[in-house]
Amino acid sequence: MPYIKTSTTVKISPEKERVLKEKMGKAIEAIPGKSEEWLMCEFCDSARLWFRGDNSAPLAFVEVMLLHSASPAAYEKMTGIVCSILESELGIAQNRIYVKYEETDNWGWNGSNF
Repeated sequence: MPYIKTSTTVKISPEKERVLKEKMGKAIEAIPGKSEEWLMCEFCDSARLWFRGDNSAPLAFVEVMLLHSASPAAYEKMTGIVCSILESELGIAQNRIYVKYEETDNWGWNGSNF
């Protein structure tokens, strides 16, 4: 039950969004037990983000939420993959990307909870 929200100052075309969705679908596999099968993605482009008092270069903030937890090593691997995707696909320097992880034991779907 992972969810990835990507907010970026860069405009994302529909074609690029599909590419990002596919790559995030592969990236989530860095976390054991997670796959694209249950992944929900959200893309928020043209976000008004500032980092270190500056917004003159592209920025991104990525939120990864999942049911239960994962190891620090899995999160480290996921961060590397996500940063590489955003750098290669949107031209966002890796040092201008934050990735936040959030874990929960309660996740609802289809009228009930897991």
